[in-house]
Amino acid sequence: MSDYNAIVIGAGCGGLTAGALLAHQGRKVLVIEQGERVGGCCSTFEHKGYKIDLGASIIEDPDVIDWAFQRMGTTFKKEVDLIPVDPAFSAILNDGTKITYPISLEETADAIRAIAPEDVKGWEKYSKKMAGFLDAALKGFFVTPASNLGEVVRLFAKTPSLLKYNSMFFSSYEGVIRKYFKNERIIESLSFHSFYAGLPPALLPGHFAMIPYSEHAGIYYSKGGMIGIPRGLQKCGERKGMKVRLKSPVKKILIEKGRAMGVMLEDGTEITSDLVISNINSKKMYLDLVGEEHIPWMARKGLKSYTYSMATPMLYLCLNYTPPLTDHHTLMTVPMGKMDDYWENFYKKGIFPAEQFGILSWTTKSDPSLAPKGHHVIAVTLAPGPYKLQGTSWDREKPALIENIIKFLSKKYLPGLEKHVVHADLSTPVDFEKRLRSPEGAIYALRQDLPHSLMFRPSARSRFIKGLYLVGASTHPGGGVPTVTASGMIAADLIEKYER
Repeated sequence: MSDYNAIVIGAGCGGLTAGALLAHQGRKVLVIEQGERVGGCCSTFEHKGYKIDLGASIIEDPDVIDWAFQRMGTTFKKEVDLIPVDPAFSAILNDGTKITYPISLEETADAIRAIAPEDVKGWEKYSKKMAGFLDAALKGFFVTPASNLGEVVRLFAKTPSLLKYNSMFFSSYEGVIRKYFKNERIIESLSFHSFYAGLPPALLPGHFAMIPYSEHAGIYYSKGGMIGIPRGLQKCGERKGMKVRLKSPVKKILIEKGRAMGVMLEDGTEITSDLVISNINSKKMYLDLVGEEHIPWMARKGLKSYTYSMATPMLYLCLNYTPPLTDHHTLMTVPMGKMDDYWENFYKKGIFPAEQFGILSWTTKSDPSLAPKGHHVIAVTLAPGPYKLQGTSWDREKPALIENIIKFLSKKYLPGLEKHVVHADLSTPVDFEKRLRSPEGAIYALRQDLPHSLMFRPSARSRFIKGLYLVGASTHPGGGVPTVTASGMIAADLIEKYER
């Protein structure tokens, strides 16, 4: 008899969602996490009285997460102390222009009117289009399996209104944005959102152009840090007996006669189970934890062809002054064409830019309790960072990068910053790989372009290992807190259907 009915590898939001839902199905569940805390990229660590978010810094599309909690007889707001964030964001453009996007669509139209009155009608048309698409996507795309052509057909059959937006899947993010907006400053203010999905505007599929609109449906921050979300999921699972084991890296998935039978930890401990659910990078999971000897040759070829997503270096700043910002999120932008150029002529060549762009996440704006009184925390999402730097290494360059980026921010975005840094740390792609065991520091696991989408993404129910299921960023519907939570619901539904 197995030790558990289900073992989940990885205590990110996808793994905890699946584990908690399976526990509510009446199964005996163990969630195994290699790190010292739950959450993966959606986590929070402490440094001398400061609480710092590791990666994720806001919650978009909260309804998707709420659906998971509702399945467990509760709600997102009951389990996690949520702080509304408004405005959605501000953008400081490359020329110094600042534009603020409130949650209110009407107030955003006013903000656009002040800079580009000719784009107000475009905003209204864009908002109407994206409202319809988001409604259809949430009901169908996010929570429906898409492992093969038949499931994709059923996905669209379940939500036929998605068919009206087919063209967005075959356009680019840039193409969709430019369809509705003409003023280059407005276009620039909406450009960095493409990297929320891991690619520059010219390469990211057009359906992701709904991201700037989706923030106007409401965004939130978790009081006490983003780790509140995975901890909320953990609590719901533990009420039904789910166990979470930290600091326990998995070395192998045990396979017998083509079926997952449990796991072996790096210390040699074997734990058996009826099912294994993987919340780690699927390419790494199959090639390293399952082993090529258990994978058909065509599947091996396909797995090796997957491209890891971009990595995102993060600069963590603990400050003893109030920074000259106004909002939880401030985007540091460059023109859209420059972002595309950076991808081709810097990122792909292993060059990290001196002129940064990205996000200033002023988390203590929303929750002052994250720092000692009078102090603040800013987590800076920097430009996408190549895993390998041309002619040098991240470890070698880190001290100089911290110093130079602080100087850059102080000069352009945060006057006085240099004199008020109590602590600064840079998490590079190599650091993320070590800390999260995410290959190449890939923040969204696999690239999120069309060849890595829907039925081309690794299946939520393994096609060749019985009893093995996938959740997280490397299966459908992809990376991001709401989407990985949705993947946990998809896997739990499939298990309930096939593993009675």
